Amino acid sequence: MSKSKTIELFDILRAACARQYRFNPRRITEGMRYVGKEGHGNDIVHIFRDASTHSQIALNNTFVTLRETHGDKPHWTESEIAHYKNTDAEIDAEIEAKQAELEFTRNCSLYQDHREQLLSHYKNWPGYKAGGPNPREAARLLINTLADAQDLRLKAFAEHMHSNDAEHLAHLLLAPCHLEFEANNVAAVVDNR
Repeated sequence: MSKSKTIELFDILRAACARQYRFNPRRITEGMRYVGKEGHGNDIVHIFRDASTHSQIALNNTFVTLRETHGDKPHWTESEIAHYKNTDAEIDAEIEAKQAELEFTRNCSLYQDHREQLLSHYKNWPGYKAGGPNPREAARLLINTLADAQDLRLKAFAEHMHSNDAEHLAHLLLAPCHLEFEANNVAAVVDNR
C-alpha cells in the first residue's frame, strides 16, 4: 500500500476513534500500526494493531470496531481504553516520566557496570558475541542472577523503579541499550556514505 493511502487511513482512523470512543488522536498516532486488509469486495476492513498490547481496531469506511478478543486472548481492557483517552497533558507527563526513567537507568551503576555485557547480545554491535541469548533473554538472566545474589545495585534500581518484576526490570535495563544500538547503526550508515 502506498504511503499516502496509509496516511489517509490513519487520518480516518484518528477521526473515527475520537468520534466513537473519545480516543486521543495523538495516542492513535503513537500506538497503532497498520497491519493490512481483511475481507473481499465491499466487505474489506483495514486492521490496525497496538504496538505493545496487540489489541486490534478494524476500520470499515469511517466506522471503527474494537476487536475485544483476538485468538484466545481478551483485549481492550478498561485500563487500555482509558490509556487511549488520555489528555495531551497526561501523555506529556507519561513521556516525561519515561524520559526520567531512561536517564536514571543510563546513569545508574547497575547499567554502567553491565552495559557492555548487555550490548554484546545485539547483532551488528561491534562487541557482539555470537551464540548467546537474545538481548531480552540476556537481560532477564542478568536480573535473575543478580536477584539470587541479592545484588545491592539491582535492589536500588528495583526500588527506584517501584518494581520487582524481572521482565519489567529487564525491559527498563535494555532501554538505553536500544538507543545506543540505534545511534551506532545510524553512525555506521553515515560513515559508509
